[in-house]
Amino acid sequence: MMAGSTAEEKTFRRFLELFIREMRMPLQEGDPLPMRPLSDLVSEDEVEGECLDLCLQHLYKYNCPCSLAAALARATADSLLQTDLSIHHLNKTVEDGADPLPQMESVKLARLVFNRLFETCCLWLKELPFRRRPQPYYETSIHAIKNMRRKMEDKHIIIPDFNTLFNIQDQEEQAFFAVFDGHGGVDAAIYAANHLHVNLVRQESFSQDPSEALCRAFKLTDERFVKKASRENLRCGTTGVVTFLRGRTLYVAWLGDSQVILVRKGQVVELMKPHKPDREDEKQRIEALGGCVIWFGTWRVNGSLSVSRAIGDSEHKPYICGDADHGIFPLDGSEDYLILACDGFWDTVNPDEAVRVVSDHLQENAGDTTMVAHKLVASARDAGSSDNITVIVVFLRDPRSPPPTSTEEEEEGVVEGEVADEEEVAEVEEEEQEEEEQEEEDEAVRVERDGGEGGSNADNGGKSRGGWPLQQCSAPADLGYEDRTDSFTDRTSLSLLGPSLEGRISLTRGSFGLNPDLFAASHIFRERALRRRSCVPLQESSISSFTDPLWPHTAMLLGQAVRRSRKLGYGSRRWGRRLPSRSRELLGLLPSGPLLPHMQRYSNRKSEVAVPQLPHDATI
Repeated sequence: MMAGSTAEEKTFRRFLELFIREMRMPLQEGDPLPMRPLSDLVSEDEVEGECLDLCLQHLYKYNCPCSLAAALARATADSLLQTDLSIHHLNKTVEDGADPLPQMESVKLARLVFNRLFETCCLWLKELPFRRRPQPYYETSIHAIKNMRRKMEDKHIIIPDFNTLFNIQDQEEQAFFAVFDGHGGVDAAIYAANHLHVNLVRQESFSQDPSEALCRAFKLTDERFVKKASRENLRCGTTGVVTFLRGRTLYVAWLGDSQVILVRKGQVVELMKPHKPDREDEKQRIEALGGCVIWFGTWRVNGSLSVSRAIGDSEHKPYICGDADHGIFPLDGSEDYLILACDGFWDTVNPDEAVRVVSDHLQENAGDTTMVAHKLVASARDAGSSDNITVIVVFLRDPRSPPPTSTEEEEEGVVEGEVADEEEVAEVEEEEQEEEEQEEEDEAVRVERDGGEGGSNADNGGKSRGGWPLQQCSAPADLGYEDRTDSFTDRTSLSLLGPSLEGRISLTRGSFGLNPDLFAASHIFRERALRRRSCVPLQESSISSFTDPLWPHTAMLLGQAVRRSRKLGYGSRRWGRRLPSRSRELLGLLPSGPLLPHMQRYSNRKSEVAVPQLPHDATI
């Protein structure tokens, strides 16, 4: 029985009364339609899908219960398909002597659908028919926005009571969820959302192999839309991802870069790989057909589309094909939810971040799922997405109840915990051993350095790290600071712009002059430079600053610091007047002229070592 209890039957009857009262039926020829169809012409094989879509959208607009809406849509479509629609066909001539394709205006079809729906509601109000009682539905949260695009080209469809909509009696409970992301127009996405599930049910393999039926439904939908696009001069396409639930099995099929993820016990389970031109197998397939994949902002097929498979796009066939991939995933009851979304969401939000957003929302709202999809869409928009965004979250269990646990899982967790403890102990012992070895090596280096005649290479010029010239400077012995024991062997690297640029600036021998821009950048970190006695390192005279492959990056960072300092006012005359000349000397930069008298006693230092320029009374 469709109404499984007296309360449900009263709810259904109450809705029918209000719905009939609101609808002004029957519609006459000149009356406006409650909802205008999105296409202009409809062929015979499109009548069922268009009829179901018009009925469901119109009923949902009045908050009709899902089970009642599915039953009314099915009854209306069956009644309409049993009538003779040939009287409404248009007479159009077709070239090449082919038979004309029977078509009718979608406006006329919509008027017939709404009138037949009104008649069905009147009959059911008098006597509510008995049907199989539907099972509890999957809790679902949906949100879609146009965002910053001029048009909304996404479409989605949810059918929580799939069996009632198609009057299926001999199958487990089934549900259908899909997201379609159109490009070049919305016609392909509308067509797929209206007809893919109809084509799925009509496949011979549907009852035995839903996965194969899904792939064939994608292919059939693509072929029929390509013909429709040829008739109506449409140049558009759509990607799509479909999840079909039958009992405790999840079937997934997809074309393009719309994606779905499964979350089990708070962890992401990968279900698919999107069809993009940069996938090696997709690139080889396209090139084998004579196409090409080139970079134009992103990898594109023939320099145009950034997806390698889609419904429609007839001008790009066969490179953009309609052959869907599929997957089958058994469910054991530990699954939390599914997230279906278009690329406008996944391009800016990774799966782990999406799980975090959902988890935070459920914790903050005591398991209420009403606004979950809204939060996900907002996170993608805040992350910088400007594309259309559509998100569907399908909860596979009650989010308010804790996830199920089993004895085997608990035992497995105990074993894994013991193994983790043993591994942690082993890692600690290994780290201690490495530290001891490092200390021994350091001691050997120190002994060799102290006992040698000419000192180590570090005394002469430092060492290189990661490709950057890490030149270091020695400080005179009488410039010691607190807790300093050996100022000659202590090394301090360059720190003009903070830790990220330490030791990464290369200057030639003749560039010791105090450049105003460099001074402005250095002044920001004046106090830090004083503490660490930073100075500009030297480089071999044969090496030019501009031959250093990393110098452009360093120069860019210096330029940013200069602009930032000017914005803050450090480079203004006001700051220049307040800065004493002694502070400029404390920067540790050698002047380009002759040495000052108080520095002549250090003139016998090695030529490749920069000596800090400090007056006698300066302290650090």
